[in-house]
Amino acid sequence: MNDKYILDENHNPILCNDLLKWAEWLEKADRRVDKTTITEGVEVSTVFLGLDHSFGEGKPLLFETMVFGGKSDGGMDRYATWDEAVAGHKKMVEKVKGDL
Repeated sequence: MNDKYILDENHNPILCNDLLKWAEWLEKADRRVDKTTITEGVEVSTVFLGLDHSFGEGKPLLFETMVFGGKSDGGMDRYATWDEAVAGHKKMVEKVKGDL
């Protein structure tokens, strides 16, 4: 099972069977979808992972939002598409703000 992906110029995930090409892409790519500082020491970050984190259960989960700091520290959600990741990031930011 191949679980490695890169993004095209429109942020669409593309399955990548070439390990060297995948590694080179990851090294140079800007994989950040969004990053929001809520307060000092509390951030929400959403990135393209480059690996499928669905572990064979449904559609590939390739993007991840994580909370760093505050009451929601360690909170995380994963998504299949860039658009889902953008929406999920905004939702997590609102949740974290509500937890202050």
